[in-house]
Amino acid sequence: MPTSPRLIPANEYRRERWKNGLGWTREIVRMPDSDAWDWRLSIAEIERDAAFSSFPGVDRELVLLRGNGLRLRFDDGRAVDLMPPHERLRFAGEDVVVGELIDGTTHDFNLMWRRGRVRTELLHRPLVGPMLFFTEPGVHWIIHLIAGQAMFDADSGLDHLWSGDTAILMPGKERTRHALQGGGELLAIRIEDIDG
Repeated sequence: MPTSPRLIPANEYRRERWKNGLGWTREIVRMPDSDAWDWRLSIAEIERDAAFSSFPGVDRELVLLRGNGLRLRFDDGRAVDLMPPHERLRFAGEDVVVGELIDGTTHDFNLMWRRGRVRTELLHRPLVGPMLFFTEPGVHWIIHLIAGQAMFDADSGLDHLWSGDTAILMPGKERTRHALQGGGELLAIRIEDIDG
């Protein structure tokens, strides 16, 4: 597995059909890069009301990135509205859920992880100065820039991040500090391997 940080520009995300064929997604990254991934990041493009794909054994967190709102209607009767600017929800991948558009197309950030293999934490933060992220053995940080521009310290080897880009900070053998400067807002996702 690579240990160097990588930058994935928004124009390099892979556009593909949902597993159930009812919508489109732009896949940012999956780790490892195979069908047996431990975690995956993508941006769903929801243009009409549609049932979500089923992912048994997977948990997921959905964040409204753009649009006027998305209603998640579950088969147990729950209905949860994700409203602007960036409301979000965690739910199980095997839940039967239909996404209903409240007022036009939405784009939704989708974090999925294999239950029992990793732990995740997703943070939504303004970027108004320096922010520090620490990777260590078994810990990734992923930075998705929602708006604005940013750059890591010079020794990171990463180019500038522009709105929509994603940086992957890989775990190494030692604890490593990454300093991010800029202005805007971001999603910061911490992913930690579960031993065993």
